[in-house]
Amino acid sequence: MADYDYIIVGAGSAGGALAARLSENPATRILLLEAGAASHPYSRMPLSFGLLIDNPAANWLYQSEPEPGTANREIPVPRGKLLGGSSAINGLVWVRGQPLDYDTWAQMGCRGWSWQDVAPLFTRIETFVDGDGSNGRGTSGPLKVSTVPDQNPLYDALFKAAVAAGYKVNPDYNSEDQEGIVKTQTSIYKGRRMSVAHCYIEPAMKRSPNLHVVTEAHTLRVLLEGKRCVGVEYEKDGKIVQARARETILSAGGVASPQILELSGIGQPELLRQHGIEVKHALPAVGENFRDHINARIIWRVKDPRVSYNHMARGIGAVTQMMKYLATGGGFMSLPSAPLLAFLRTRPELATPDVQMHLVPYAIKDPKTRKLQDFPSMTIACYQLRPESLGSIHIRSPDPRAHPAIRFNFLADPIDQRAMVDGFRMMRKIVDAAPMDVFRDSEYSPGSSVQSDDEILTWIRNNSQTAYHPIGTCRMGPGPNAVVDDKLKVHGIEGLRVADASIFPTMPSGNTNAPAIMVGEKAADILKAAA
Repeated sequence: MADYDYIIVGAGSAGGALAARLSENPATRILLLEAGAASHPYSRMPLSFGLLIDNPAANWLYQSEPEPGTANREIPVPRGKLLGGSSAINGLVWVRGQPLDYDTWAQMGCRGWSWQDVAPLFTRIETFVDGDGSNGRGTSGPLKVSTVPDQNPLYDALFKAAVAAGYKVNPDYNSEDQEGIVKTQTSIYKGRRMSVAHCYIEPAMKRSPNLHVVTEAHTLRVLLEGKRCVGVEYEKDGKIVQARARETILSAGGVASPQILELSGIGQPELLRQHGIEVKHALPAVGENFRDHINARIIWRVKDPRVSYNHMARGIGAVTQMMKYLATGGGFMSLPSAPLLAFLRTRPELATPDVQMHLVPYAIKDPKTRKLQDFPSMTIACYQLRPESLGSIHIRSPDPRAHPAIRFNFLADPIDQRAMVDGFRMMRKIVDAAPMDVFRDSEYSPGSSVQSDDEILTWIRNNSQTAYHPIGTCRMGPGPNAVVDDKLKVHGIEGLRVADASIFPTMPSGNTNAPAIMVGEKAADILKAAA
């Protein structure tokens, strides 16, 4: 007799949405396991994406392996360690992606994942408070989405500069047309973070006694009887606990889901034997197909300190911004990681945008700590939307608490190199346009000495960080290069599925939180149909 109908490992963007939807049936018994804590005092405040960037109480603080392609640097890989997962600490930028992304998945053999299939799920997720229900935007979903309300003359100048540089303004990039410069749509409402914990898990816990949530429960492995998964083993308060279920779903994310599979004996046989793990099921694709966005940032000094939060949020200004946030829910502390975005094509022959820019009215000294720069400044960051370079995430030890080896393999593909160099030049083109004359001072980093393609690419290799979007390590699709099928079942194992960003066959065009929640919604539909 199983203890539960479903065990879900990971209460992040996908797992939290999945658990909440399954709990709508009061006869369904669900165990939701989260390795992190229930909450953090800063989490509901939007600026927590900076405050928690190096906090082990809320963040797994992974690091990548040194690689020649990125100057042998260890690059930080933040991941959420709370109810809500990375939705509890992310930059709050709401991007669905392009129809092309999901139609490509369908063309790769993932039936039921085309744009026509997933667009209604995005609608179901959201209440877009600035929309009227047109263009497929949601009006009654659990997660409120709003457009950045912050006003700044610098934003107006950047919009005009982008138009002067030949780019368009887009009124709604989350419709089917993503292209243009835009005000950011965010998972923020009235100055508060709309995490999956707040929007899905907490309401479900109040409504549904059939949803059992256990925090600070570190999953050690899934339990296998032959080729069937019958539950999980986890550690809670120093005790080892086993729980059984009819179905087990890994929703631990792009880093932890492949790690749990490998610790359970599912993966590449040679790798598992190397770490003394019995091979229960050979599945070579586990931990492969890893992609992330490499993010290059240019910083400019600005002439007018009144348009830069480096001036407005320092010293006594920090107190003023705190008071403004407490009184109105606005100001610096209410912002997402970027109040303006641009989705652009680096070449006119492309059918859709291939780069995304984040336009920010301040600069930070160090991406690892996100402390503000000392002088009035602004930043534009750029990444290629759909990178081709493939990395991997694999265990380095049989210890479940040891972090896995994360290898980005950034910029290995010439397509990625070309897109990043061209996007870098486009950032400069926008800021060099005449409408920015009143605000633009000088380029601080990398500076005007970096000009040739080789110089730009070298600078990107030496200085860029990740955009915190790990995907693909439990890739969905048919055949030996995939981990799960289009019903999210692990190939060759009964009773085990994966539902999180690790199943993405390719990178969606943009930030990954909204697509990850969509996977949770989709998984709920699949499981309900199979019940």
